Amino acid sequence: MRFDALVIGAGAAGLMCALTAGRRGFSCALVDHSPVAGRKVRLAGGGKGNVTNRYIASEWYVGDQPGFPDRLLRRCSTAFVLDMLAEFGIGWEERDYGQLFCTTQAVRLVEALVDACRGSGARFFMNTPLGGIRHEDGLFIAETPQGGLEAPRLVIATGSPAWPSCGATDMGMRLARRWGHRVVPVRPVLVPFVCPDTWPLHGLAGVSLPAAVEVHGRAFSSSLLFTHKGLSGPAALQASCLWRPGETLHIDFLPGQSVPEIMHQPQWGKSTVLGLFKKLLPTRLAERLVPPALAGRHVAQTGKKEREALALGVHTHALVPTRTEGMGHAEAAAGGVDTTDINPRTLESRLCPGLYFAGEVLDVTGLLGGYNLHWAWASGKAAGESWKKETR
Repeated sequence: MRFDALVIGAGAAGLMCALTAGRRGFSCALVDHSPVAGRKVRLAGGGKGNVTNRYIASEWYVGDQPGFPDRLLRRCSTAFVLDMLAEFGIGWEERDYGQLFCTTQAVRLVEALVDACRGSGARFFMNTPLGGIRHEDGLFIAETPQGGLEAPRLVIATGSPAWPSCGATDMGMRLARRWGHRVVPVRPVLVPFVCPDTWPLHGLAGVSLPAAVEVHGRAFSSSLLFTHKGLSGPAALQASCLWRPGETLHIDFLPGQSVPEIMHQPQWGKSTVLGLFKKLLPTRLAERLVPPALAGRHVAQTGKKEREALALGVHTHALVPTRTEGMGHAEAAAGGVDTTDINPRTLESRLCPGLYFAGEVLDVTGLLGGYNLHWAWASGKAAGESWKKETR
């Protein structure tokens, strides 16, 4: 069966690529081993699909080439995604930090994309394992149980190994290596931390508070959650995108405030130190952060060095996590196909003409807040709109 393009992966990037190309008159075959399209989209954002963010810029992405997404992000704005939702009759709402969600279940968006792709001439080959792909005489030929599929273009939009319970694999990266592409080693990100048993704050599972977690000089301020294993919550998940094994996290449990200044205020002078900190922090956390020798002392009786020591423990608490909870608990994976050999305008391989990459398979990973889905839309759109009709 002959097509203009074979799109491997029917997730957000693959769907957007096929839809964009189909509306330009190109026929696409979407091939996926999953029985349904858009499995991650269906579950993202608690099922409501955090589809984009109000603030789209490359600073919200990590990768070995930090500026690589710039051009494509400028060509795919937040407004583009909102217009897509409007076209499909899907409402949206804005939450904290510019996160934009569907007001209905994200499955509606996936179904609308699938219908639009079919309406533009795409054919779906779901629940279809690939027997192999070869490149001969300018054609990519994929072997499937339904027969051979061939096209002059191949788009690898298979995602990353993160979230394997959704069927995620590293197949796209293995295919990339076949055509000479280097793959930046993948690691789980947007993932909780596992902390050592010797950590002084171990055993506070269930405690949650606003905090700032700093790594590599960048602080992420949001909710922080203590778990049975360590730390989770948006602040920790964001920090996991930059953290590497053995590195130290610095946690500020009172961001935007100053412990010495608070303790200097006259109204707290007769309060005990622990009593004051219980007003500022969750009780169980305060009991761990305030040394027993100071807990019952009046604030007015503490000296400068004692206040500075308390401030150090509250504002720059140092922690070296043992590890993260791994790919099985990660929302995304950093690393992927090295973008050095990828055209940043079209996402075509510089090593193999007609080969394209889109979505999380590339070494471009967004932070928490809709950035990964936005990259899927932007990269799928770029690949699908780059083909010239005269080459068909």
